[in-house]
Amino acid sequence: MGVPSFFRWLVQKYPKIVSDANSDENHHGLEFDNLYLDMNGIIHPCFHPEDMLFPPSTFEDVFSNIYDYIDQLFNIVKPRKLLYMAIDGVAPRAKMNQQRARRFRTAKDNEAAEEVETKLRKKFEREGKKVLPREESELSDSNIITPGTEFMYLLSKKLQNYIKRRMTNDSRWSKIKVILSDANVPSEGEHKIMSFIRAQRSSEGYDPNTQHCLYGLDADLIMLALATHEVHFSILREDVLVQEEILNGVSELERSAHKAESYSGKCRGWFKQVVDKSESLPKPASCHIEVVSASEKSDSCSEASKKLNRRLPVMKKPFQYLHIWLLREYLHIDLNISDPPENLNIDLERIIDDFIFICFFTGNDFLPHMPTLEIHEGAIDLLMYVYKKEMKNLGGYLVDTHWIEDKKGRYIKLKRVEKFILSVGEYEEKIFKKRLEIKERKLRRIQSELLNADTEDDGSIEANLWSSLGNTDNAFQDRKVSEIVDSTSGLDEKDISLTDYSEVLNNTKELMQELKDRIQHQSDTFRNGGVISDKVKLGVQGWKKRYYEVKFSAKTDEVEQRRRSLVAKYTEGLCWVLKYYFSGVPSWTWFYPFHYGPFASDLKGLTQVNVKFQKGLPLKPFDQLLAVLPPKSCHALPEAYKRLMVDADSSILEFYPARFETDADGKRFMWQAICKLPFIQEDRLLVETKKAETELKDHEKERNAETADQLFIGSSSGLGEQISSVYKNCTSFMPNDYIKINDMLNDGLSGFMHLCEADQDIFCAFYKLPSDYVPKRHLAEGVNIPEESISEADIVKRELWHEYNGSAPNRALVNRNHVQKSSLKNKEPAVISKFAGTGWSVGRGKLNNSTTQTGPVPALKSYAHCVGNRSFLSSSTSTSASGHNWRLQKQSNNSASDNSWSRWQNTDKDSWQSSSTSNRPISSQIF
Repeated sequence: MGVPSFFRWLVQKYPKIVSDANSDENHHGLEFDNLYLDMNGIIHPCFHPEDMLFPPSTFEDVFSNIYDYIDQLFNIVKPRKLLYMAIDGVAPRAKMNQQRARRFRTAKDNEAAEEVETKLRKKFEREGKKVLPREESELSDSNIITPGTEFMYLLSKKLQNYIKRRMTNDSRWSKIKVILSDANVPSEGEHKIMSFIRAQRSSEGYDPNTQHCLYGLDADLIMLALATHEVHFSILREDVLVQEEILNGVSELERSAHKAESYSGKCRGWFKQVVDKSESLPKPASCHIEVVSASEKSDSCSEASKKLNRRLPVMKKPFQYLHIWLLREYLHIDLNISDPPENLNIDLERIIDDFIFICFFTGNDFLPHMPTLEIHEGAIDLLMYVYKKEMKNLGGYLVDTHWIEDKKGRYIKLKRVEKFILSVGEYEEKIFKKRLEIKERKLRRIQSELLNADTEDDGSIEANLWSSLGNTDNAFQDRKVSEIVDSTSGLDEKDISLTDYSEVLNNTKELMQELKDRIQHQSDTFRNGGVISDKVKLGVQGWKKRYYEVKFSAKTDEVEQRRRSLVAKYTEGLCWVLKYYFSGVPSWTWFYPFHYGPFASDLKGLTQVNVKFQKGLPLKPFDQLLAVLPPKSCHALPEAYKRLMVDADSSILEFYPARFETDADGKRFMWQAICKLPFIQEDRLLVETKKAETELKDHEKERNAETADQLFIGSSSGLGEQISSVYKNCTSFMPNDYIKINDMLNDGLSGFMHLCEADQDIFCAFYKLPSDYVPKRHLAEGVNIPEESISEADIVKRELWHEYNGSAPNRALVNRNHVQKSSLKNKEPAVISKFAGTGWSVGRGKLNNSTTQTGPVPALKSYAHCVGNRSFLSSSTSTSASGHNWRLQKQSNNSASDNSWSRWQNTDKDSWQSSSTSNRPISSQIF
């Protein structure tokens, strides 16, 4: 589940929670026991990397990249006991609606982009301009990164072999336990990890001082880590704040083309490729390539590009840790209740649970965000302010996770929740009026620019529009890099001169630029000559009535009835998400049945909602594919299932519309529109798939099966020796014959296992968690809490968004050289904090060190990342390069920055699932 822009907000407000991670250092004294990998955060950048000059074109290329990525993470963290690798399995139905909308949107936008590209190629051909050809590959559709596809099936097999190789050949691997939870194990990867941690900390032999490290870029990992109430927890993530130009040695033309690719909004990219200064790229004059016209197709292989990639040494991206125990300290201070209700026991664990809960109101993967609250407008600051201000009136905490399994709903205090959110709703008028003022000011500015014939779009506008292209056209972006690959692949035709080589690349770059410009123009409804439709007009009298009329087609006398049904389902959704975070999936079948959320001021009558969930069962992988994939991706399905999606006589054909409504009302850019797809009717879907299942071949049945986690253990380890002793006199075990691990040896792992494979060095077993464990909702007994190192002065104070003029407040000078003294393993190392910049964008460039930056800063350089003694300066202050001071550009100076901010509301992990990295909004790169 993604929490839009949460990480960005967090590190700006609590800067000391992050520190550098480097595989060559002892990362400030930290030694980790367990490393957990949210594998989809690895799979996607290896499938469609941001920064490879020549990206992968085959499954094998992707698998090789994944091995290297895991190796790097392993070398940084050096886990001493356990490595847990979790791939997203079948998601709960509540998540599938979002997955479905993203995939359909991607397919629609790709089709439009391909049509424009075809026309441009014909134009170039008529003009006699030779360009690099299109290239089809196994990786043309990133939707295959979904449970049940052939790709995911092969990935599981490849990872099993990879683990065995590492455990056989690397002594560090042979000493630990490895668990692989592949795509045939239901639930999202991060939630499988959390279920594992909850189960372990509930066992009798659990070490309360276990050091956990979780890799992933999703902001919800922070919330999930807080929800475990584990103190010794760190999250490892790429430091996306600084990406310097490191394609040294690459020709200026190729580097420019590569930059154009990067501007598409790719974020969790693969390692950048660099050329050592002592080594040069193959001379263009000596390259044998086939120059083709725009309409010709090339069948040449990419062997030359692979060789070239092998010659490019890898420059690893910097990583950083986010420390949960420091975040807990910050929250303890920042959520201090100065006037609590009588007899209220102030409990940090309860306060943390409430903090997690109130953040649900800002939107997530399961519930649409409220129109009232946007994180980039300070929504979390407002929620925290109201929480502290109203605590005495509320009468106590909002949730009690000790009762999370209670069927009567005692885990949530709906009366208090209603009081709280209605108090937030009192600020709606101010929020909407300010939002409207900013919007009108921006539109006037754009209109003035359009009327001025000599005015050109500044870099920030171009960047935002280019980011909109990245959000709508993933296949095109990946194809372009593939064409660069193809430029060196025709090695058996003829030599061409350096001039010819440059001409072809220049023509291709020109085609790419013209395609980008055309899609930019089409994406911006205002600059495209249209008028932005805004039927609701939030902030203008009567906005609430218009909202229900426009979004729900409710007549005047139906508004209250629709509000009640909306509030009832939204209340169910809040309970569902709360239980999902703290306990696991409460219902596989529940989902929120509307495309829009209520206003904060609408949430009245919560106590009248009777919340009950039926657990149900997860869909099978092929069923989920039918539930989320568009017809364009039907190739990922077995033939019998494919027919259900595309045949004219299919009884569920209406689930897969070729055309569907997108609601762009009130939006400037088309990528902001809401896809109003019909919701899948699960009962009808399952009736048809039950018939199709009878036609599956054996290997397809295996792809469609639900399995268990796989546990890999070195035969020479303590647990391995116990397993050998138990099994040596047994010829076979039935599939359901699981042995309780604690009965054999308490080796820091509890659960049940069934041996499925054994050789001289490695045991492989199916592994299941205990089903009857009771999660602990408090600090583990015996935990050593690090010495406190955070004070109130370390919190960056903010004004409430609706209370200051403009789109962003003035920012004070902040010294970049924060040093914290945390007690890590009884040491007090200096931890240099990493500040988050403002207006993050794909450019990520620092300001010129030799000049003073004045005027608006383009969005491609809209934040500065500083280290050591460097400082952030407010945008109103001119800075000198002499002190390594960089200027932080105010969002209000950027004519498109507010749109860039607004993109965060729709960002989450699943955008990786449904599209290429180029399909993600620029701002989403920190997730």
